[in-house]
Amino acid sequence: MVVDRSGLTANLTKFYDFNGKSALCVGAGGGLLLDPTSGVARVVAIDRDVEALRRFRTESRAKWAGVAMRFVPRKFETVDLRGDVVYFEFCMHQMENPRRALEHARSLAPVIVAIDHLPGSKWVYYWAGEREVLESTKAMESFGIRRQQRFTAEQLFEDWKALTARLSGEGEESSRRVLELKGTRDVRISMDYGLYLL
Repeated sequence: MVVDRSGLTANLTKFYDFNGKSALCVGAGGGLLLDPTSGVARVVAIDRDVEALRRFRTESRAKWAGVAMRFVPRKFETVDLRGDVVYFEFCMHQMENPRRALEHARSLAPVIVAIDHLPGSKWVYYWAGEREVLESTKAMESFGIRRQQRFTAEQLFEDWKALTARLSGEGEESSRRVLELKGTRDVRISMDYGLYLL
């Protein structure tokens, strides 16, 4: 994401206290917003993207020194490890069955924390993910949200070409929508996201 990661990290660590916790981190392949300053004691990094998780493992050697790390290159639904908290990082909308993923998470830890896109977000519109985001949001609501906070960040791109390159793999509808910004420089797209404690 071309976004202020430090702002997202600050909101995350204010929302939930990871200090001393063992966290099962789902969607960890691109690296985590959660970082060692949170005081997290143990991280199990889970992602089905084996190559992305390998890169995170390499990059984490210096940054995560002193934190117990384990890397699990599998689909979350097949993981059978326990922790204090299951943390979903911008991946709930990618789950094949979000409700089942939440039920599995509850069997692994007493606390679930998720950060993900919100329905109606302009950023979701441009990558044409409305259906997936709506389904995952409904799954969390029906599962039972104990606490929730809403935030807005911005996706920033030098120009329309940079945005097009970022969303090149999102399909025809996304490509069509991005054409609305053709020729634009200094592209700023609002990204509404929520933090959930379940």
